[in-house]
Amino acid sequence: MKYVDEFRDPVKAQGVLADITQLAEKLTQNRTGPIKIMEVCGGHTHAIFKFGLEHLLPPTIELVHGPGCPVCIMPKGRLDDAIAIAQQPSVIFTTFGDAMRVPGSTLNLLQAKAEGADIRMVYSPLDALAMAKANPDKEVVFFAIGFETTAPSTALTVLQARDQGVMNFSLFSNHVLVVPALEALLDNPDLQLDGFVGPGHVSTVIGTDPYHVITAHYGKPVVVSGFEPLDILQSVWMVLRQLAEGRCEVENQYTRLVNDQGNAVAMRAMAEVFEVRPTFAWRGLGDIPSSGLQMRSALAAWDAEEKFALPGRQVADHRACACGDILKGVKKPWDCKVFGTACTPESPLGACMVSSEGACAAYYKYGRLATERRPMSRV
Repeated sequence: MKYVDEFRDPVKAQGVLADITQLAEKLTQNRTGPIKIMEVCGGHTHAIFKFGLEHLLPPTIELVHGPGCPVCIMPKGRLDDAIAIAQQPSVIFTTFGDAMRVPGSTLNLLQAKAEGADIRMVYSPLDALAMAKANPDKEVVFFAIGFETTAPSTALTVLQARDQGVMNFSLFSNHVLVVPALEALLDNPDLQLDGFVGPGHVSTVIGTDPYHVITAHYGKPVVVSGFEPLDILQSVWMVLRQLAEGRCEVENQYTRLVNDQGNAVAMRAMAEVFEVRPTFAWRGLGDIPSSGLQMRSALAAWDAEEKFALPGRQVADHRACACGDILKGVKKPWDCKVFGTACTPESPLGACMVSSEGACAAYYKYGRLATERRPMSRV
């Protein structure tokens, strides 16, 4: 398949792996632990396990899974708020399918639907807007989740609703920002990282410039990466090369889709609809300042948080669930006592097992139910 097979060429992969192994040996001669590189995006995590990349890398390199799963980072309290909106008798609540089975404090959206709430899965916020037009006697709410990747399509939908005078459409905004999350991780003394494989999808919108704070303030290399096997391997090699050469820069491996300045049209739409929240609660990471997006007051008529009274509670995760520590990168899924036993995709205790980008879902789907004796660190 043209433009896919080229990025899955095993011969080229072996060549990159040879260079990676050589650089890793050089870098670990005078250190006792592995080189720790975080892949920020859950899409990268799934690609790594789907194509067996972690097994191909030398044991002196440890890939750490980051908080780049927008469904996983949603705290239970915000899920409870979503369910409270959905249970209103006049509401059609619309959401991406990924969010349907994420546990709230007592229910998930799928269970609320089974109890009678009108909850519908959509592929796009435009689907929700079309429902609002077709059901003028109902309030149609779109559950807006995701990083900067999905925020532009949400913003453009709100602007279309405003321009067309569709007043029975509103947005429950839970969009979040990637760079403040990386800063929160780097401020955590329990997590020691050597570099980042940066999120390609987010970067198609925001470009590479926002990551310079990570290199300048924290001294960690960032390489924005695509999602095919050779993309990820080349990105790991680029991080190692920076470390070997004593450099700390933002580099762009995903040049076929990402530029430095990002997508100006998308960012203008986001800026017109959203403003940065003073703080937003992340599962596992707690409250992170300036890390979420809320709707501007000029668009309050399309803001579900203005239209509906929300519980607004803070709810702790299940005691046995290690999802928070997995999102922080300080644990792997198999470090969780209930992973693959009490917590499975059929009966999840935590969000990381539900989402198509969750680390636990990746480990479970691709058979990584145990460490398989690959050590997390070398001593």
